[in-house]
Amino acid sequence: MKSIASYLITFFVVIFWIFRIAVALTASLDMDFGIKPMNLTIEIVLLFVTLLAIVLIIKRNIIGALIYFSAYLLYFGSSAFSQIGYLSDGTMGINSAADLIISFVAIILSIMTLFDVLSDKVRTGSSSGRNKKTDWFYKNEQFDRKLDERADKNNYRTL
Repeated sequence: MKSIASYLITFFVVIFWIFRIAVALTASLDMDFGIKPMNLTIEIVLLFVTLLAIVLIIKRNIIGALIYFSAYLLYFGSSAFSQIGYLSDGTMGINSAADLIISFVAIILSIMTLFDVLSDKVRTGSSSGRNKKTDWFYKNEQFDRKLDERADKNNYRTL
């Protein structure tokens, strides 16, 4: 995560996750919030899956972005599809419009996260344990010690 766009997308993912926590909490406490989850049980499971995916997204792991994209596309995509049906019938209310907007925001945010992680050239998962602080020395040939014929090549053992 070296670009400001990566930081902003991850920040919006976390903010949207906190918003969904507030929606699930108000629905479980039977409070009026204006936005209701489609299915509270699936919403709570999705919050935990999203938490795991956010950790993997911060580590720039492609699996985390794919989990986040697929979970949000399945959950919010079905909601958006049903809300578009209400829009075509002309029976859309304010709550349906709010659900449609939130579904579109969730889907767009998941697509942006997936493309951001896929386009990131310096993923920490791909470095496979390299230490960048010492690679400049050990991977550079000009600092290698050159041995000549006078070098001691004996392997002494101490008992």
